[in-house]
Amino acid sequence: MTYEATAALDVLHDPTRRRVLELLRNGERSVRELTDGTTVSQPAVSQHLKVLREAGLVVARPDGARRMYRIDPDGLRSVRAWVDSFWDDALTAFVAHAEGVK
Repeated sequence: MTYEATAALDVLHDPTRRRVLELLRNGERSVRELTDGTTVSQPAVSQHLKVLREAGLVVARPDGARRMYRIDPDGLRSVRAWVDSFWDDALTAFVAHAEGVK
């Protein structure tokens, strides 16, 4: 597993961070919007966003006095590649079994 995938999975063990990613699934949101969609305070959401940024899972852009957050697809790519490797192994085993059954 790559360092990026390990870092991403490590930070995603937290349910609030997973909730933040779910909220960002449909596009950019401000900290206020993310706070409204969780059960934690604004400072807590900001701290979770910092951790998600450091893991490469979200990016922020300034928008006046606030920051807008969105999912970074590059950060999720390593996680997806790791998960996909399980499917690759399963499909390879299936093909080997199917070809052996003939």
